[in-house]
Amino acid sequence: MENGTVTLSGLARRLVANGVLDEEKARATYLESVENGVSYITHLLTDKTLDGYGIAVAASQEFGVPLFNITTIELESEVVGLVSPDLIQRHNVLPLYKRGGRLFVAVSDPTNLQALDEIKFHTGLNIEPVLAPHDILQVIIGKTLDGAEDSLGDLGDDDLAELETEAEPDQGVQESEADINDTPVVRFVNKIMLDAIKRGASDIHFEPYETSYRVRVRLDGILQEVAHPPVKLGNRLAARIKVMAQLDVSERRIPQDGRIKLKLSKKRAVDFRVSTCPTLFGEKVVMRVLDPMASHLGIDSLGFDEEQKELFNHAIRQPNGMVLVTGPTGSGKTATLYTALNILNTEDTNICTAEDPAEINMPGINQVNINTKTGLTFASALRAFLRQDPDVIMVGEIRDLETAEIAIKAAQTGHLVLSTLHTNDAPKTLTRLLNMGVAAYNIASTINLIIAQRLVRRLCEHCKQPEDLPREALLKEGFSEEQLEDITVYRPVGCSKCNGGYKGRLGIFQMMPISEEMGRLIMSGADAMAIADQAAKENIPDLRGAGLKKVVLGETSLEEVNRVTKE
Repeated sequence: MENGTVTLSGLARRLVANGVLDEEKARATYLESVENGVSYITHLLTDKTLDGYGIAVAASQEFGVPLFNITTIELESEVVGLVSPDLIQRHNVLPLYKRGGRLFVAVSDPTNLQALDEIKFHTGLNIEPVLAPHDILQVIIGKTLDGAEDSLGDLGDDDLAELETEAEPDQGVQESEADINDTPVVRFVNKIMLDAIKRGASDIHFEPYETSYRVRVRLDGILQEVAHPPVKLGNRLAARIKVMAQLDVSERRIPQDGRIKLKLSKKRAVDFRVSTCPTLFGEKVVMRVLDPMASHLGIDSLGFDEEQKELFNHAIRQPNGMVLVTGPTGSGKTATLYTALNILNTEDTNICTAEDPAEINMPGINQVNINTKTGLTFASALRAFLRQDPDVIMVGEIRDLETAEIAIKAAQTGHLVLSTLHTNDAPKTLTRLLNMGVAAYNIASTINLIIAQRLVRRLCEHCKQPEDLPREALLKEGFSEEQLEDITVYRPVGCSKCNGGYKGRLGIFQMMPISEEMGRLIMSGADAMAIADQAAKENIPDLRGAGLKKVVLGETSLEEVNRVTKE
């Protein structure tokens, strides 16, 4: 301190150089930290007006501690459990992963050596600190510590003690009715299901391992661990779910499929599609959440831009022809198809669907579940539909030549056919049909529109922040010069209202109508690259281009688009 002023050094000087603080603010905060008897960085972290990410970057540079994006790390309950919740909350630290005798711990204040020493003392491991922005770290700590407690619902101490001390059922003996309907087990499963619905999860995974058991839910397309009940409960949890789904409880050697309907109120019920699969250490159970409210999604909620919306509406309003939706499992194909069916579902339209299985129950539509064991295949269902004077037919998936040929015949004889294929993009859909054995002239004359799609996580409107990226880097990512004239790229941050900076999902789409020139290419046996080139000439953006448009609009992050489109 010289002449009553503070000479800035260390972290304070770095923050000023990085533009996080001006000199006056840096001096004022330093004097306040001295008066309060706390470290400078601790004082800064309590100031809600400052950018937590900016402080973390400066601290990383100043103290040589690596900066981590901890929202992308899948935490393991065994590692988090190495440090007591009290210690985690008191020092705002979080164990991330263990490598040999080293434990990597996320901290927001690398100068808090007391915290690192305490963790080392309690774990007996060498501690490797990594930096994380204070606000993000607080959110993830809260979710990590609250997750297991919340998912246990209202189970009291007595119930938990009972869960822990129950003996594991013998592998060769069927569980008794008392075991299956054991109150703590029933309440635990019900609570997990209700939590999944409230949080908007798409599926729940009950997973047994040799020395542990975990429950994960998929939120916005990403799996997150929510509970780790005692491994002894594995068989009873699986048995309880199988009873609810009306499956054979005594059969553990083969996979089984079933459904559960959970009534939330007189007007609302949610279906769960249940799948069991025998693993080395017990049955893994996956419950897919099928909320009928999803069938009432409007076209605006899918993520179409105005041009895509117009193409979609035009294609599904045609009296005949075929609309194909393509993409991997979990890309939102079902939501797109049911949005179309919801639009077309009127009193004067006969709609029939063949699905494996039907995921959403929609009144006014004749839905058929495929059952290959009884001979009810997509092809046989389609033949039956054609004898019942349908206007619109939806085929869950075209898997073979027989189904493809019947679907095309239906599209050529005055029916609108909607279906899906598993391909990476729209041009490859055409070559997939050719490779399946469908005649080129049938493809060219029948298909109205091909939609390739992916789902990306939507940035949280409450906490997203601008990201400063070099112009050259943006051009390399695929942005055009025109887009760069007025663009703000946002990054996820994380707050109490979202999941690691994201809230919900939206679709990115490649919509490719079959033009006359494209039809000629198909007839001439052109490959997917030639068709893709023609699509580019017709100003049809590919999936990546569609994703970059969402980045320009500030709806998602560049990192998220790279996750689903970069090959």
